[in-house]
Formats: sequence, structure tokens, C-alpha cells
Amino acid sequence: MKNNKAKFLSRVGVLTAIAFVLMYLQFPIAMLFPAFLQFDFSEVPALLGTFSLGPLAGVVIVFLKNVLVYLIRGSFTGGVGELSNFIISAAWMIPVGLIYKKSKTKKNAIKGMVVGGLAMIVVAALSNYFVIIPLYAKIMPIEAIIGMGAAINPAISNVEMLILLGVTPFNIFKVTIVSLVTALVYKKVSPVLHR
Repeated sequence: MKNNKAKFLSRVGVLTAIAFVLMYLQFPIAMLFPAFLQFDFSEVPALLGTFSLGPLAGVVIVFLKNVLVYLIRGSFTGGVGELSNFIISAAWMIPVGLIYKKSKTKKNAIKGMVVGGLAMIVVAALSNYFVIIPLYAKIMPIEAIIGMGAAINPAISNVEMLILLGVTPFNIFKVTIVSLVTALVYKKVSPVLHR
């Protein structure tokens, strides 16, 4: 029992460290999405942890990754960006882990990533509308936030359009790319994660 707990904690620790470094390397995708939406591959280690250790591991990895980023790098958004990343990443990891845990097959891995990705996209839209953008508006005028979206897509003229035409396409892009990378990497690192 103690040995299993130690293995779990050590694997979560290593995957959290990798996720932290990858989140540190975030970048905007200029000309496609508003500048405040930063792309990174930090959910790849979280998904690897979710597949190999279960949904709790994935949620712990995304939580610790965001805490580390906030404490070590600091936050350009007063913690709002990190809160958003945690909410939507946890919404992604939980369905992936629950579906894959039932039967650890390739079919369930794909099903988990699709269902988890859809959950993430829906939770991102709702959390941005009700929580995240209102919190951002306390730091920066809402017009400036909408303006960043309008700079990429002139049809973005209000919060609803920002979420529909900015946030949602970004999250579809992110889920797709990160899921593909995870699928390519998982089999190669799976033996190490299951030792």
C-alpha cells in the first residue's frame, strides 16, 4: 500500500514538473486567436497521468501546475488565467479518466478524449461567460478584452461573440492538437508510467 502511494506521488510529481515547464513555454497563436489565449502543451503530461494513474492524478497535476506557475513565475492576470486553466483542464481530465478507467482500451482512450474534450469546451464557454471574463474585467476594461478579439475577428463585438468566435475555436484547436500529441506519445512512455 505504502509503495503504491509512493509510486503515485512520484509519478504525479514528475508529470507536474513537466507540465509546469510546458506551461511556462506558452505562446499566442497570432492571427488566429485573441492574444490573451495562450497555447501550451502542459495538458499532455496531465493526460498521460490521467491515463496511467486515473482522473484524480490528472486533476492534481493541473492543480499543482497552476499553483507552481502562479507562485514561481507570477501571474499576468492576477491568478485569473491560472484559475481558468485549472477549471477547464480539470473538466477535461475527469471524463477522460473515468471513461478510460472502465476499460483500458484504445477505443475508450479515444472516446475519453472526445468526451473530455467536449466537456472542456462547454465548461470553458460557461466558465468564461459567468466567471473568468467578469474577473478579467476587474483587471482590464471589458472593452479592451473584446477589442483583443475584434483585432483578430471583426465580428467579435461583445462577450458572447468573444466566447463563440474566439474562446471556443481556440479550445477546439487546443483539444485537437493536445489529444493528438498525447495519443502519439502515450504508447512510448506507457511502459515507464506503469513500472
